Amino acid sequence: MTVSRYLAHYPTGLQQQVQALIDGKNLTRFLRERYPVTHSVGNDKQLRDYVLALKNRYLKQSSPLSNVVFDNKLHVVHNALGVHRSQGRIQGNKIKTKRDIRISSMFKQVPEEFLEMICVHELAHLKESEHNKAFYQLCCHMLPNYHQVEFDTRVYLTHLELIGPVYTGAEPQE
Repeated sequence: MTVSRYLAHYPTGLQQQVQALIDGKNLTRFLRERYPVTHSVGNDKQLRDYVLALKNRYLKQSSPLSNVVFDNKLHVVHNALGVHRSQGRIQGNKIKTKRDIRISSMFKQVPEEFLEMICVHELAHLKESEHNKAFYQLCCHMLPNYHQVEFDTRVYLTHLELIGPVYTGAEPQE
């Protein structure tokens, strides 16, 4: 079985289904049929606007964000598709906290569902620092099909690892 590390914690039956798509050379077609259109968020300003719209819709009372950017240094090799940072500094007699979200640049040419899932995941960390039940409930509140899109993103990452890119920039964007 060649299914990658991205799917290692999923049930054997799901891994076998993905393996059958790989063996039959149908994984690319499966992903393109399920997610035919890539998003149009092409730069850091657009990403910031995209994330802030999600934040304002679901997490109005959460801490403000200082920075939201695509990061060329983030890659799945380091087990990170996106990161959130919280940095405290003392200014006078107050502690000022600066919060950043960085999304791997590999998500510049993917379906919007994948980008949204990563953004929702990182935004959820503003309220819940651990990957616990409350964290995943918040993710599902912001993105009801969160678990399915997370799985499909892992299938996409498996495709990248074993076969190569699915989306080359020539796909139509809405």
